[in-house]
Amino acid sequence: MPGMNSGLNLGNPLLIAAFRSALLHQGIAALVILGVLALAWVSVREWRPAARGAGSAAGVAPDAEPSWRLLLRVGFGIIWIFDGLLQAQPSMVVGLPSRIIEPTAASSPAWVQHVVNWAGTAWSYHPVQAAAAAVWIQVGIGCWLLAARRGRWSQLAGLASVGWGLTVWVFGEAFGGIFAPGLTWLFGAPGAALLYAAAGGLIAMPRRYWHARWLGRGMLAVLGLFFAGMAVLQAWPGRGFWQGHLGHQAGTLTGMVQSMAQTPQPGFLAAWVRGFGSFTAAHGFGVNLFAVIALALIGAALLSGRPALIRPTVIVMVLLCLADWVLIEDMGIFGGLGTDPNSMIPIALLVIAGYLALAPAPARAVAPDTVAVADTVAAADTVTVADTVTVASGAEPAAPAPGWRRRLYPGRLAAAFGSADARTVAAAWALAVTIIGVFPLAAAAASRSASTQIAQAIDGSAVALNYQAPGFRLTDQAGQPVSLAGLRGKVVLLTFLDPVCTSDCPLIAQEFRAADQLLGASRRNVELVAIAANPVYHAVADTRAFDQQEGLAGVPNWRFLTGPLPALRQVWHNYYVAAELAPAGGMVLHTDVAYVIDAAGHTRTELNFDPGPGTAASKSSFAAELTDAALKAMGRS
Repeated sequence: MPGMNSGLNLGNPLLIAAFRSALLHQGIAALVILGVLALAWVSVREWRPAARGAGSAAGVAPDAEPSWRLLLRVGFGIIWIFDGLLQAQPSMVVGLPSRIIEPTAASSPAWVQHVVNWAGTAWSYHPVQAAAAAVWIQVGIGCWLLAARRGRWSQLAGLASVGWGLTVWVFGEAFGGIFAPGLTWLFGAPGAALLYAAAGGLIAMPRRYWHARWLGRGMLAVLGLFFAGMAVLQAWPGRGFWQGHLGHQAGTLTGMVQSMAQTPQPGFLAAWVRGFGSFTAAHGFGVNLFAVIALALIGAALLSGRPALIRPTVIVMVLLCLADWVLIEDMGIFGGLGTDPNSMIPIALLVIAGYLALAPAPARAVAPDTVAVADTVAAADTVTVADTVTVASGAEPAAPAPGWRRRLYPGRLAAAFGSADARTVAAAWALAVTIIGVFPLAAAAASRSASTQIAQAIDGSAVALNYQAPGFRLTDQAGQPVSLAGLRGKVVLLTFLDPVCTSDCPLIAQEFRAADQLLGASRRNVELVAIAANPVYHAVADTRAFDQQEGLAGVPNWRFLTGPLPALRQVWHNYYVAAELAPAGGMVLHTDVAYVIDAAGHTRTELNFDPGPGTAASKSSFAAELTDAALKAMGRS
């Protein structure tokens, strides 16, 4: 997948420093927002004391949050925060697209790879921006879930978990690998992020469904079907799970466990994983038979809906999840590139929550002077208390609620803010933290060029200069004379290329062409100039053939200049370019450099233009760096 790899090392010091700087500045912004919200909240409550108790309904105790929802909200809130902290690992900046996303999607169909490649390209084009955004989005969602216990804020937190979970599931986990041939629950199917989204959907459910009797049965039925389906898939022949070895190769499960044992991790854990890998290699049939039977029995028990049968099943399932999490998934957090604790903990939380949701609804506490009016009647002699309207006895009819425009009046906003409790203020802050990540990530996805940080990580920063550029008079690819003086009034982007080069020079030429496209309408004020840098092959025919090969013949402001060797050597000397035959005589060694000359003929910028790995991200980054330098020379940056 071409867009996944930036070609940079995981430990590139410039990108790591930029990533840490971004986290620091965004963290300071988050703390400032928290301070402002807290100060404003306290100030409003002191300024308008009546607002302090205005947020609670007098005489009516609010519904207690059911245990299943509390488990999901707190459990997944903590997991989201933990995932955000894992995203803050320095290796994530460069490594996530090429080391995590690309291998995950490699065995999926081409259309899945195409979808995933779009997201991986956005990350590899803007690694610092995307990595920092992922940290704050996940930390923000986690804090939001923990802070908001009920009401719209809590529902919105659940919906945020759904949205980001599905985004990660599609673009980061390649749909959880469900379209890949090796799909199995043992390896994390259907993908941890999908389970995050499912939990978010349950948290976002309206309050009237919190104690619905069908909810627990429905949750366990869906999970039961899932486990039963995974049992069938695990038993399916021809997928390599029944054998510890396939000829001279490890079986599917053995290979997975052995590969996880190579991950940098604590020694005792590596020993456990290696031991289980050896056991699986020797007893592959027995291990898979145990997995098939366990999954089938768990599925059947959950589908039965019988609490007496489900309770021990939940205990066994949790123990099985823990064993798989440690011995097969290797916890999913080691090696510097772990993005989450994988799917075993989330699925265990969902199963436990389903069991807790089977418990009967507790009686609601109602004040003595109030009457609860039920919304619905479940049967002739049974009343289900859902969303009730509580009317104080003897009270006057309530005035109609003000329209949305009146609610935006400063006084009403201040009153609403002052009446909020501390958890609501914390939820608002968590939303702001999430937005700190969302906006930069959206901007990165919308950008059509890569960040210049990639080019700087390869070749260092551009050097600002200010001196009269040495003149030259040479011949272009059409045989017409061209001088630097004749180009006055336009910005000149100047480089030196070998017309018969097959490595760096074609890449540099394409980067110049891409910079011309990025300039848009400003290109009419820019000339792209290359000067031949080969002491042997420097005829006009050579430069013209290079232009045809690289698709530059149709670029109107592109000029590939050449001339007699003495004239070329003088230009090379004036611009500090070395162009000599290699000792073996097979190629020309020359300096990869670019200069930006302003409309007045002054050299303004020098860029080291070694194209490095020549990936899509690095080429786009060099083009963006050149574009920025040209715009700066025109006074437009």
